Amino acid sequence: MNISWLEDFLVLASVGNFSRAAEDRHMTQPAFGRRVRALEEWLGVELFDRSTQPVLLTEAGQWFLGVAPDLLADIARLPGTARVVAENHSKSLRLAATHALSLTFMPGWLRRFEDHTMAGNLHLESDMFHRCEALLTQNKVQFMLCHAHAQAPSPLQQQGYESICVGKDVLLPVSSMGPNGQPLHRLDQRTKAAPLLVYSAESGLGNILHKTIDSELAELQTQAVFTAHLASVLRTMAIEGRGIAWLPRSLISEDLASCKLVPAGDMRWNVELEIRLFRAQSQLGRAAEALWQAAVQSV
Repeated sequence: MNISWLEDFLVLASVGNFSRAAEDRHMTQPAFGRRVRALEEWLGVELFDRSTQPVLLTEAGQWFLGVAPDLLADIARLPGTARVVAENHSKSLRLAATHALSLTFMPGWLRRFEDHTMAGNLHLESDMFHRCEALLTQNKVQFMLCHAHAQAPSPLQQQGYESICVGKDVLLPVSSMGPNGQPLHRLDQRTKAAPLLVYSAESGLGNILHKTIDSELAELQTQAVFTAHLASVLRTMAIEGRGIAWLPRSLISEDLASCKLVPAGDMRWNVELEIRLFRAQSQLGRAAEALWQAAVQSV
């Protein structure tokens, strides 16, 4: 069986039209039809009732619709799982961390475990939250380091991935300083809407803010003027005076000390965060398991 047949099946089941499905799969309709028929011949059953328009799933097709996504997910995990088996007795460590933490918290945290991280090959993936999450679920990394909040549980927590809190942080609303020594922009300003520098929907920090303060923030006069995935980008825009951004203290501690950035609201707008280390559900391997145990004991 060709793995792409599963993807063909899911597209056709979704749109119910061979022509549209073939277009979505970037092939001609006859070629697409042959691939769907090849899947049916491999299974030994018809998956679609072609006498209707749109085409409908047969009873076997309905059953396979519940099976195919899991098959694709299992296949996606195979390379990572194979790597885990190969590295079971190796000293290789693979870690994913969100951009903000890879720049700030992670280097110091890793230094605490030099006995475990310096003896072998340490590979770091620094990316957005949802991509780091995918790397862990696909077993492409052994650990993931990210910000977390109890009011915004991640899919990893909902799926039962084991994690520990390895640090604390806080999201602060900040602005550049104005000529009078006060914040250039404030959340409680009255004369005009406060300009906000906001996280995109894919951002882990954006999801936390959405779940914690969005309802209260809606009561203020504000206007989103810029959106970005990364806290580091919002930091640059805030320093340039473009608006108010909620940024991790770990990222802006030097900016606060030098007054490049100052609080743009009182403490009720601060959002306390955990820094959590998640581990893969698969077997970690000797070196990674030793690092996990050391991290657990240090908490």
